[in-house]
Amino acid sequence: MQGSEFVQSLWEATVETFYMVGISALVAVVLGLPLGLFLVMTAPGNFLDSLNINKVLSAVVNTGRSFPFIILLVVLTPVTRLIVGTSIGSTAALVPLTIAAIPFFARIAETSILEVDKGLVEAAEAMGCNYWQIVLKVLIPEALPSLVLGITILIVSLLNSSAMAGAVGGGGLGNLAIQYGYQRFDVGVMFSTIIVLILLVQIIQLLGDFLARQMRKK
Repeated sequence: MQGSEFVQSLWEATVETFYMVGISALVAVVLGLPLGLFLVMTAPGNFLDSLNINKVLSAVVNTGRSFPFIILLVVLTPVTRLIVGTSIGSTAALVPLTIAAIPFFARIAETSILEVDKGLVEAAEAMGCNYWQIVLKVLIPEALPSLVLGITILIVSLLNSSAMAGAVGGGGLGNLAIQYGYQRFDVGVMFSTIIVLILLVQIIQLLGDFLARQMRKK
């Protein structure tokens, strides 16, 4: 692959990776955070105490997290075709990426919320706050630095998974590395995609750590 063509392909693959990771991370946070909250709130002794519901939610989350991503890509191929009309490309990769990310972030959110000082919750209850007030004004604000770090972990995990999706034509940097670096024995392309992925992980981790530190200072 020639220099200008390689730069263009690398840029397009990076943009595709951002597209896949960005949308799947957004959906995972929007759906995974409430799921994590319900896992906490339905546990014995909490506001929505319901052991049966908690067990069902926990089983669903554990099932979603038990599939290796490469297997999930294959298993969800009919679902992906049904939703987006194809099983190849960056848009098709969004389906398995998002489905894998939601239960993953739900557990992260659950852990972050459980770290909140129970004394703060008890104080809010003593002041007459209802369930939603405690969630919106105590639990989420207090858990926010930990949630930001959790989102950072989620994004890094999705970067790795999006690269894996390239093995089955998912687009992005993984597809570029497989198609040109591996199948055409172009070592330069292979190492370039690896370097870009390493840089992206470093930048995302540094940004996440910085935001979490700033939130803890407030």
